[in-house]
Amino acid sequence: MTAINVVRFRVKPGMDEAFLNAHRNGKADWPGLQRGFIIKTGEQTYCLIAEWADLNAIAEARARMVGTLDTFRHTLEDLGAGLGVTDAVSGAAVLSLK
Repeated sequence: MTAINVVRFRVKPGMDEAFLNAHRNGKADWPGLQRGFIIKTGEQTYCLIAEWADLNAIAEARARMVGTLDTFRHTLEDLGAGLGVTDAVSGAAVLSLK
């Protein structure tokens, strides 16, 4: 079953391009990733939305995803509430809308 993960970020002022560049040109080409999007959700806020074959694919890519995060962690603000610099959720797709 297809799985999806969503990661929320808040970028420090003036760091938007550095954040986006950290994902460009194959830098976020994690094994098992079927497709992904970064959407701008507000001023300095973004979400990464990724589609995977299944939850195992997400788990297997987690170390590489954290490695990518480590290359741009300096561009991110702490989200507060004990979250750190990311707010990530993932799960199996239960309904396809199209």
